Amino acid sequence: MVVGVHRKTKIKIDLKAIGKNVANIKKELPPEQNLFAVVKANAYGHGLEQVAYAAREAGANGFCVAVIDEGIALRRAGIAETILILGVNPPSEAVYLAENDLSIAVESMEFLEKSQAYLSQAKQTLKVHIALDTGMGRIGFRNPADLQKALDFLKEHQEQFDFEGIFTHFATADSADDTYFKQQLAKFNELMTVVKERPRYVHVANTAASLWHQTCGGNTIRYGVGMYGLNPSGNELATPEPLYPALSLVSEVSAVKKIKAGDKIGYGITYTAKNDEWIATIPIGYADGWLRRMQGFEVLVQGHRCEIVGRVCMDQMMIRVPHKIPLGTLVTLIGEDHGEVITVQDVADYAQTIHYEIICDLSLRIDRVYC
Repeated sequence: MVVGVHRKTKIKIDLKAIGKNVANIKKELPPEQNLFAVVKANAYGHGLEQVAYAAREAGANGFCVAVIDEGIALRRAGIAETILILGVNPPSEAVYLAENDLSIAVESMEFLEKSQAYLSQAKQTLKVHIALDTGMGRIGFRNPADLQKALDFLKEHQEQFDFEGIFTHFATADSADDTYFKQQLAKFNELMTVVKERPRYVHVANTAASLWHQTCGGNTIRYGVGMYGLNPSGNELATPEPLYPALSLVSEVSAVKKIKAGDKIGYGITYTAKNDEWIATIPIGYADGWLRRMQGFEVLVQGHRCEIVGRVCMDQMMIRVPHKIPLGTLVTLIGEDHGEVITVQDVADYAQTIHYEIICDLSLRIDRVYC
């Protein structure tokens, strides 16, 4: 992937904000509680290795990723702590996972039975976290009988498996209506009645649960979007403590021209100037993750809110500015400029999506700058 180090379009990451968010939640946890920093999807677009280092320095005890390659990247970056792969992987990868000391989510007897043969032949031991499906409907054991079979199998094959953890995931912990959350928690407690010997890590709380349901149990939290300074509920619930956004997105004016009333702008000529107007071109587009549907939204230029006019192109977009703007003038798409602020949540609200999608969609073509 080509990274745009020569472009003025940049993502700025405040690692101090990430450290502060981790440290603040750690202060609210009992001393024996562990925190796994969730750094999957390139740390939600913020940069895998850099965020992992900052989170570890602030007190993270382990890390969660989604796929094997993310875990390997952390190992190669010198991360020695627990790394849990949350996604499902085929039994044929069991030996490779064990060789690289990666922990893995397990959701079926089929995986255990098939991977046991691979591990036995290679004389390797794989660290496993049993997934419990309490209502998310994604992965995990759903009833006590099936869970008991898995636990018995792990006990019978301790040379191949290290039963390191057990966990579930809440579907509505970020909602003001906690009815379904309570149902999931009751289901988790029911399933846990067959777990006579608890493993090292019992993780129930995601970011939302750690903020609004601190008594949900377990000895480990998976801290994800809150680490990046974003409220997991969007605008639905206020966070107990302030969160500090770590990401800003900036670019520059690459071209500027004056057009006349009636002139058209962009693909499909979806914008027609009502008056004589100054139009600036900005070198960012949907190939960078700035969505095509952002037409009509605003960016900040010299403290002015300037409308995006015409459809966002693959690599560029156009904005209406109040007067002739010098080439190279800073444009802020996410962040603060002259006291005006555009948040990731503002972008998500306009795009009719969630802030997770906005930050994860930001392309690797945009250079990340750390401070």
